[in-house]
Amino acid sequence: RFMCSQLPNQVLKSISIIDSPGILSGEKQRISRGYDFCQVLQWFAERVDRIILLFDAHKLDISDEFSEAIKSFRGQDDKIRVVLNKADQVDTQQLMRVYGALMWSLGKVINTPEVLRVYIGSFWAHPLRNTENRRLFEAEAQDLFKDIQSLPQKAAVRKLNDLIKRARLAKVHAYIISYLKKEMPSMFGKENKKKELISRLPEIYIQLQREYHISAGDFPEVKKMQELLETCDFTKFHSLKPKLIEAVDNMLANKIASLMSLIRQEESNMPTEMVQGGAFDGTMAGPFGHGYGEGAKEGADEDEWVVAKDKPAYDEIFYTLSPINGKISGISAKKEMVTSKLPNSVLGKIWKLADCDGDGMLDDEEFALAKHLIKIKLDGYELPGTLPSHLVPPSHRKPLQTAE
Repeated sequence: RFMCSQLPNQVLKSISIIDSPGILSGEKQRISRGYDFCQVLQWFAERVDRIILLFDAHKLDISDEFSEAIKSFRGQDDKIRVVLNKADQVDTQQLMRVYGALMWSLGKVINTPEVLRVYIGSFWAHPLRNTENRRLFEAEAQDLFKDIQSLPQKAAVRKLNDLIKRARLAKVHAYIISYLKKEMPSMFGKENKKKELISRLPEIYIQLQREYHISAGDFPEVKKMQELLETCDFTKFHSLKPKLIEAVDNMLANKIASLMSLIRQEESNMPTEMVQGGAFDGTMAGPFGHGYGEGAKEGADEDEWVVAKDKPAYDEIFYTLSPINGKISGISAKKEMVTSKLPNSVLGKIWKLADCDGDGMLDDEEFALAKHLIKIKLDGYELPGTLPSHLVPPSHRKPLQTAE
């Protein structure tokens, strides 16, 4: 009775999007479906590369069923990403509160030492109701798209991680089963002993953790394990085989490292594989590309040097630094540049970009460029790796050679 759709889309090969309609809640919804929805989610979670949890910023809540659904992803925490959607429905101050409330709520449901990656945006086609965070939404959307697009590149590593998880889980199961086998009586009272061992399973977990120095996270869920043990005959369990345990330990300690090396070598020799189609094709072209006309990309389509509009103000500062032959020394420039309070590592990069002729001094145009780059960084944008052609000062541009 479970229904799903299969579409020829590369995105669906790497990502699973399962929408739980909120018609009913709790036990009523489970009865109306006729199947265990959480078990279906668990089945998908073990096989997909990315799990995305979506929350609406203007009606943030985690229902009892949604909470159970999230708990079914136990052991797959590294695959989970969170999207705080429709964030344009609230203002900046409210958004900060909503983000904090979301992290607090998720912390009670997802037990992981690492902070979940939350993407904030408005992932629908409606006009933005609140545009003050437009730049943030665009940057977050691009980060999410990059994360999804890069999934094929990391598929082999994720499969190796799954192998490690399964190997560690198999090892733990061997310890549990062998312990239960050892505790069973040889003649009478087998059924009563079985019930006792099942009820004492949490204590047995703690005992095995201490004896074999195993992390609690490697053990299967107690309640589920107790349910499965109810139907088992403990007398038919196998005793612990140290050689097999040793083989697993050797695999985890040595073989995995060589496999990882082979994967890295294979990835370097293969062309970069990226998810294509859908939202990844042609949606950020032309002037609507990410960051277009912002930061270091501002003025890329203009004929006039973009720094020129603020150059009069920069010139006033420049001539207070006592230029000699139209240039200021590095010491003089440093005194002014450090007033921005940017780290020396950042200012060093700005100096390298602004000193176009590499003479260790700055003329008025180079100084104006340095101030412009400082402003770009203070506005929250990244500095370019190399100076774009539209930012090169006019006096430092190479003249175009005309063909004879």
